Amino acid sequence: MSRRDELMAAPDILEELGGISVRTFYRWREIGKAPMGFKLPNGEIRIYRSEFYAWLESLREAA
Repeated sequence: MSRRDELMAAPDILEELGGISVRTFYRWREIGKAPMGFKLPNGEIRIYRSEFYAWLESLREAA
């Protein structure tokens, strides 16, 4: 992660994944299957773009 690494919100991630539901995304978070992220004080989730792409790459390697 670099200092200029973009933060993604849940809607950004859902758009990148092309069609999964909000419920599915949060379920993945509950069971530890979603990319690493953090929760802001207002409860919103943010994930660094680099973490998101690393997570996607890990899925490809596992397939």
